[in-house]
Amino acid sequence: MTNKVMIATKNKGKASEFATLFSQFGLEVSTLLDIENHPDIEETGNTFEENARIKAETLSLELNEMVLADDSGLIVDELDGAPGIYSARYAGVEKNDEANIDKLLYEMRDVPENKRTARFYCALALAIPGEETIFVSGKCEGKILTERHGVNGFGYDPIFFASEVGKSMAELTNKEKNKISHRSEALKNLEPILRDLFIQK
Repeated sequence: MTNKVMIATKNKGKASEFATLFSQFGLEVSTLLDIENHPDIEETGNTFEENARIKAETLSLELNEMVLADDSGLIVDELDGAPGIYSARYAGVEKNDEANIDKLLYEMRDVPENKRTARFYCALALAIPGEETIFVSGKCEGKILTERHGVNGFGYDPIFFASEVGKSMAELTNKEKNKISHRSEALKNLEPILRDLFIQK
């Protein structure tokens, strides 16, 4: 087992979050941004877990190294779970955070505050050559705001009010966000496994 882990993402914001969270384990983190012209891995699953598995196992087989993949998104109760696994492309094929936010705000325009409940959900898949893929998940509960608040973060952060802290995700610093985010919770659930793999050897 090496001390290297490939994070299966080209999203700079997400990559930064993972790098911050992984530093405590002394792991050398790389991402798809470090592989020139790597093609996108098609996400054909019907759940967050299936998509995470596809990305992790495909890349692990290709590189013959440990790969962590996530599939995460926003689940809105009033919209029957949408945008869900289609969160990144909610407004169209091209990923566009602003267009996605605009569409969601429009879809929720007549929904009263008590029915605007939502959560960010993250499924992590850790693929290790020769081993069974490991799955963990995390979530962050909140509600959908009626307009943007804050300038930090990415994705739906400006319109997601995080119940635990009483602010939008975009009003939090990276450090504050990492304490409560769905990816942070998922990684905390992965922590005992990582400790067993890398620290207690």
